[in-house]
Amino acid sequence: MSIEPIARSQLWAGVGFALAAGLAWGLVFVAPVLLPDYTPAMLTFGRYLAFGLIALPLAWRDRRALAALSRSDWLEALKLAAVGNVLYYLALSSAIQFAGVPLPTVIIGTLPVVIAVCANLQNREIAWRRLLLPLLLIALGIACVNASELQRADGRAVTGAALGLGFVLALAAVVCWTWYPLRNAAWVQRHPDVGSGTWATAQGLATLPLAALGMAACLFAAQGANGADALGPRPMQYIGLMLAIGLLASWLGTLCWNQASRLLPTSLTGQLIVFETLAALAYGYWHRGELPQLWSAVGVLLLVAGVLVGARVFSRPSSV
Repeated sequence: MSIEPIARSQLWAGVGFALAAGLAWGLVFVAPVLLPDYTPAMLTFGRYLAFGLIALPLAWRDRRALAALSRSDWLEALKLAAVGNVLYYLALSSAIQFAGVPLPTVIIGTLPVVIAVCANLQNREIAWRRLLLPLLLIALGIACVNASELQRADGRAVTGAALGLGFVLALAAVVCWTWYPLRNAAWVQRHPDVGSGTWATAQGLATLPLAALGMAACLFAAQGANGADALGPRPMQYIGLMLAIGLLASWLGTLCWNQASRLLPTSLTGQLIVFETLAALAYGYWHRGELPQLWSAVGVLLLVAGVLVGARVFSRPSSV
């Protein structure tokens, strides 16, 4: 069914929270660049182990609100943690490891459009004709950005089997992160009495045992090395970066995304995942010490235009 038009203050507050989440999540793309000698599993489980450990003192602060959550709520948090956190990031990082950066980037880049379409199919929030223009602008923007980045590909040889496996893993990552925002938005909208920070902390606590098991497996694979060596060649940098990403990208990013999901229709928040793409691009160019190339700049402008048009669509009366 159609939704009521959103007040401008609520609309732009939701967009602001989604922007904050995107800026936080974009930091995740910096980790493999800063720590290229660490495996995808070490980066995945290190990030989410930090997320879970950071959630522990926050849980004491929110202990009353967390105690009010039911068994089914905790089960939901565990599902969200397993699929949207661990499985998604493992699939994505493994896809990049097998197939290189370009192919998984192109596939993952479809997320804003895929999520928005799936959300509208599920919830029927707005007429398809009104959703077409912002999704088209976002799709064109993603195509331009990917075309520019493909030109930068390192050209490494990839076998057909590795490319196929990378393609399957990238599709699995898309499925995971299409399911997560739809399911998470449905939960936060059904529970307006639970704070966004409380639900982020609950997901962190649910992630902790999964990440701890994964990290134990990684350390076991180090075959009895001492603690420093087991954590790789640069343990202090690894620990520091994992803690920073665990706090900013995982806990704070989840908090902001929960709030955006509470304020906005899911078919709009799906489009706003482009903020993660924009942030990752900005951080990437900053790290390279470069300015965007022509097609990247055009793509960024199209992405921003798609976000603005999509927001305006939901700020006016709509019907299906």
